Amino acid sequence: MNILFMHQNMPGQFHHLVRSLAADPANRVAFLTRPKPGNMARVIKVEYPLARSPKGGTHRSLQNLQNGILHGEGAAVALLAFQKQHRFRPDIVYGHPGWGEMLFVKDVFPDARVIHYCEFFYHGLGSDAYFDLDEKITPRDLMRVRTKNAVNLLSLESCDAGVTATHWQWRQHPEVYRGKIRVIHDGIDMDRARPDPSTRVMLPDGTSLGVEDEVVTYVNRNMEPCRGLWSFMDAAELLAKKRPQCRFLVIGGEDGTYYAQHPPPGRTYQEMAVERLDAARGRVHFLGRLPHDQYLRVLQVSSAHVYLSSPFVLSWSMLEAMATGCVVIGSNTPPVVEVITDGKNGLLADFFAADEIAERITEALEQPEWVREIRRSARQTVLDHYALERCLPAQLAFIEETLSGDPKTVTHRGVPQPRPRPHSDLVVSEAKPAAGRGGVVATAEPEADLIPD
Repeated sequence: MNILFMHQNMPGQFHHLVRSLAADPANRVAFLTRPKPGNMARVIKVEYPLARSPKGGTHRSLQNLQNGILHGEGAAVALLAFQKQHRFRPDIVYGHPGWGEMLFVKDVFPDARVIHYCEFFYHGLGSDAYFDLDEKITPRDLMRVRTKNAVNLLSLESCDAGVTATHWQWRQHPEVYRGKIRVIHDGIDMDRARPDPSTRVMLPDGTSLGVEDEVVTYVNRNMEPCRGLWSFMDAAELLAKKRPQCRFLVIGGEDGTYYAQHPPPGRTYQEMAVERLDAARGRVHFLGRLPHDQYLRVLQVSSAHVYLSSPFVLSWSMLEAMATGCVVIGSNTPPVVEVITDGKNGLLADFFAADEIAERITEALEQPEWVREIRRSARQTVLDHYALERCLPAQLAFIEETLSGDPKTVTHRGVPQPRPRPHSDLVVSEAKPAAGRGGVVATAEPEADLIPD
């Protein structure tokens, strides 16, 4: 089988799936991504540049669509060059459509079956946007969120099937498309994410911490408010005044944003968070981004792990914390309560209530016998529903199921269609190997902009 993966940040959510398929000599696997270091064994890496940068003057509500079209155009040109050089025609294209790379896949490879990783569909109300009641909402804001789904809607219409990680994420998509989206989590490696009472963590100040210490952990990839940054810092301040031995270990970078609006010019969210601290300032340790094994070691010494999220995509970090046997204090929000039942496999608190979060952390610290059963149940939850050994076979089976259809004659609605004719109106130059990376970089340029200004 020829299979093409697409994600702007290889391997994205597809690490285990790509490795599994590439290990089979019967498969030929390629991966299209933005230029970046790193390769995967037995995977042909294809890098794509943008055809051009976005130009000014675009309506604010169209900026996301314009960026998506530019990514889709760059990806399409790269794939045409790659196809010409390697004689590669995929049976399956499996990728993340969120940035637009997959907009034109069906135009380049009309015979391929296309599976989209349907991560999120945006809503103006009832989801992550304007979740904070203090945010002022205008009709223009709601219009912008609605049009933000333009790339998603075009992608949902063109794909043959979709996968999403949780039932809540599935329900965010329009009902008309849910029938072709399967709920299959990416999978948690339970052999790596596991309890280890012998683990010790050395802090930058030389302090050595183990499971006998009071350690509160928190993960936030880019220190963004949508993952409860302000609530966690305020809870840490409350706890620090009452528990002089408690340490707070924070994992994540402070540069840039991923989900949230940008902070004020010249500031970072981490700097703004530190300004909220007084008693806790010397005991909140920002560890930055850590290699995966070191990050898991921090979770293994955790006395209580705080995971807060607005109604948005559920982070791997929460499930990995549960897999390592952490007692998770989670926010009482839809993606979290799908997994955590309060008092059974974790503890829940109001996203905005720092005092409630601090109280639940205190319960975890002061009642070790009670939380021992919660820890055991947390890991069992992941074993039963999110373990890689369960999810990976389900992903592979879904690929086979999708491939068994006939993309030449049947659309996803089952309506007979004439066989599509490949487009050939792009002028493509020879692709050149990427220096030192073993992949290819498309040097192709469109004869003219695919989308006029």
